[in-house]
Amino acid sequence: MSKRKKQIRAAFRDDVFKRDEYRCTICGLKANKEDPEATLDAHHIVPRVDMPFGGYVKENGITLCKAKCHLMAEEFLQGTAFHEGFAPETLYEKIGSDHEAAKRASSKLA
Repeated sequence: MSKRKKQIRAAFRDDVFKRDEYRCTICGLKANKEDPEATLDAHHIVPRVDMPFGGYVKENGITLCKAKCHLMAEEFLQGTAFHEGFAPETLYEKIGSDHEAAKRASSKLA
Protein backbone atom coordinates (compact mmCIF):
# COMPACT_ATOMS: atom_id res chain seq x y z
CA MET A 1 0.00 0.00 0.00
CA SER A 2 1.32 3.43 -0.91
CA LYS A 3 2.25 6.04 1.66
CA ARG A 4 -0.53 8.33 0.35
CA LYS A 5 -3.15 5.59 0.71
CA LYS A 6 -2.03 4.90 4.28
CA GLN A 7 -2.35 8.60 5.09
CA ILE A 8 -5.85 8.77 3.60
CA ARG A 9 -6.97 5.71 5.57
CA ALA A 10 -5.48 7.03 8.82
CA ALA A 11 -7.11 10.44 8.33
CA PHE A 12 -10.47 8.75 7.66
CA ARG A 13 -10.24 6.67 10.82
CA ASP A 14 -9.08 9.59 12.97
CA ASP A 15 -11.74 11.97 11.61
CA VAL A 16 -14.54 9.45 12.16
CA PHE A 17 -13.39 8.54 15.69
CA LYS A 18 -13.02 12.20 16.69
CA ARG A 19 -16.42 13.21 15.32
CA ASP A 20 -18.07 10.30 17.15
CA GLU A 21 -16.11 11.02 20.34
CA TYR A 22 -14.40 7.60 20.35
CA ARG A 23 -17.75 5.92 21.02
CA CYS A 24 -19.78 3.34 19.08
CA THR A 25 -22.69 5.29 17.63
CA ILE A 26 -25.03 2.31 18.10
CA CYS A 27 -24.32 0.81 21.54
CA GLY A 28 -22.27 3.62 23.07
CA LEU A 29 -19.13 1.61 23.87
CA LYS A 30 -16.36 4.11 24.66
CA ALA A 31 -12.77 3.44 23.59
CA ASN A 32 -9.43 4.45 24.99
CA LYS A 33 -8.22 7.40 22.88
CA GLU A 34 -4.66 6.03 22.92
CA ASP A 35 -5.73 2.78 21.21
CA PRO A 36 -9.26 3.16 19.83
CA GLU A 37 -8.79 0.43 17.24
CA ALA A 38 -8.60 -2.15 20.01
CA THR A 39 -12.39 -1.84 20.41
CA LEU A 40 -13.69 0.33 17.55
CA ASP A 41 -13.84 0.30 13.75
CA ALA A 42 -14.31 3.20 11.37
CA HIS A 43 -16.97 1.58 9.19
CA HIS A 44 -17.65 2.66 5.59
CA ILE A 45 -21.41 3.18 5.43
CA VAL A 46 -21.43 2.59 1.66
CA PRO A 47 -18.74 0.13 0.53
CA ARG A 48 -15.48 1.59 -0.73
CA VAL A 49 -16.00 0.11 -4.20
CA ASP A 50 -19.24 2.07 -4.57
CA MET A 51 -17.71 5.47 -3.75
CA PRO A 52 -15.30 7.71 -5.68
CA PHE A 53 -11.72 7.15 -4.54
CA GLY A 54 -12.82 4.62 -1.92
CA GLY A 55 -15.07 6.82 0.18
CA TYR A 56 -12.42 7.54 2.80
CA VAL A 57 -14.26 10.59 4.15
CA LYS A 58 -15.98 11.13 7.48
CA GLU A 59 -19.25 11.75 5.61
CA ASN A 60 -19.18 8.05 4.66
CA GLY A 61 -17.83 6.71 7.95
CA ILE A 62 -19.30 5.81 11.31
CA THR A 63 -17.71 4.53 14.50
CA LEU A 64 -18.88 1.05 15.47
CA CYS A 65 -17.65 -1.37 18.12
CA LYS A 66 -15.77 -4.37 16.76
CA ALA A 67 -17.38 -6.89 19.09
CA LYS A 68 -20.97 -6.52 17.90
CA CYS A 69 -22.14 -3.50 15.93
CA HIS A 70 -19.56 -3.59 13.14
CA LEU A 71 -20.35 -7.25 12.48
CA MET A 72 -24.07 -6.46 12.32
CA ALA A 73 -23.47 -3.58 9.89
CA GLU A 74 -21.37 -5.84 7.65
CA GLU A 75 -24.04 -8.55 7.70
CA PHE A 76 -26.60 -5.94 6.65
CA LEU A 77 -24.41 -4.75 3.75
CA GLN A 78 -23.74 -8.33 2.62
CA GLY A 79 -27.43 -9.18 2.78
CA THR A 80 -26.93 -12.07 5.18
CA ALA A 81 -28.95 -10.46 8.02
CA PHE A 82 -31.07 -7.33 8.15
CA HIS A 83 -30.57 -5.97 11.64
CA GLU A 84 -32.83 -3.03 12.48
CA GLY A 85 -30.96 0.27 12.62
CA PHE A 86 -28.10 -0.77 10.33
CA ALA A 87 -29.41 0.34 6.93
CA PRO A 88 -27.04 2.83 5.29
CA GLU A 89 -29.71 5.55 5.36
CA THR A 90 -30.14 5.09 9.13
CA LEU A 91 -26.38 5.18 9.73
CA TYR A 92 -26.06 8.34 7.63
CA GLU A 93 -28.80 9.96 9.74
CA LYS A 94 -26.87 9.18 12.92
CA ILE A 95 -23.90 11.22 11.69
CA GLY A 96 -25.82 13.97 9.91
CA SER A 97 -24.81 12.91 6.41
CA ASP A 98 -26.31 11.19 3.38
CA HIS A 99 -25.13 9.28 0.34
CA GLU A 100 -24.88 12.34 -1.90
CA ALA A 101 -22.86 14.33 0.67
CA ALA A 102 -20.53 11.36 1.06
CA LYS A 103 -20.06 11.09 -2.73
CA ARG A 104 -19.31 14.80 -3.03
CA ALA A 105 -16.76 14.70 -0.22
CA SER A 106 -15.19 11.53 -1.60
CA SER A 107 -14.85 13.06 -5.07
CA LYS A 108 -12.52 15.67 -3.57
CA LEU A 109 -9.96 13.00 -2.61
CA ALA A 110 -8.50 12.98 -6.13
